[in-house]
Amino acid sequence: MDIISAIIMGIIEGLTEFLPVSSTGHMILTAYLLGLNENSEQVKTFEIVVQLGAVLAVVVLYWRKFIDILMTIPDVFRGRVKQGNGISAPRRLNILHIALAMLPAVVVGLLLHDVIKKYLFGPQTVVYSLVVGGLLMIYAEWRKGRSAGEMSVDDITYKQAFGIGLFQCLALWPGFSRSGSTISGGILLGVSHTAAAEFTFLVSVPVMFGATGLDLYKSAQYLSMDDFGFFAAGFIAAFIVAMVAIKTFLSLLKRLSLTVFAVYRFVLAIIFFIVLAS
Repeated sequence: MDIISAIIMGIIEGLTEFLPVSSTGHMILTAYLLGLNENSEQVKTFEIVVQLGAVLAVVVLYWRKFIDILMTIPDVFRGRVKQGNGISAPRRLNILHIALAMLPAVVVGLLLHDVIKKYLFGPQTVVYSLVVGGLLMIYAEWRKGRSAGEMSVDDITYKQAFGIGLFQCLALWPGFSRSGSTISGGILLGVSHTAAAEFTFLVSVPVMFGATGLDLYKSAQYLSMDDFGFFAAGFIAAFIVAMVAIKTFLSLLKRLSLTVFAVYRFVLAIIFFIVLAS
């Protein structure tokens, strides 16, 4: 890997991590086109590092919201945070919403981590997940209700948060897309497009920090100061591009449905199939 390849990979990661198009699929295809060995430990570790760069973009963009959520921790432990935050206080997103959404994926991820890495990380399985994930997004748009309206992320209930967490388990299948599964799940549960997307971004931070942290710990032996240059280049590229991509995606969701992204996934799956068959 060289600096140019690292920057390209970082840009692709930043563009696709929070869009419902599968960052994993794009990274595998990009690595193939750049002539990189996707199975090498160096490339695998690099992909973990640039993913952290994309996550950091969410922290920077939503730092006020994260502080607000952290401020609810004392009230949660005192039992003062209920649905609607009590009698007179306005409803707002709190740490319990985040915990409920994280729980399913954390449990399933820890139990099946090695199985997922062994059987689901591969170009062929990514092609299948791109198609299945696209079908879920089309189904969600078809079944969406009219009650969501202009609801904000603070209007999400505990039940909806846990339900979105269940849908997030689908993202453990590489290529399915975390945002694709959770936004689709949110829509099916009566959450608006933008509220589901913002909730997905917020929940992704602790989930991805945990998952990538575990992967990075297991890959520590493959880290070297000789790799610092292109690791840093990819990290910075992913961070900057992800900030732009998140803002752009939220704007697009107000005008476009998930069906557009589903069609893109089908096209990507066809490209994958052609590349793999050649």
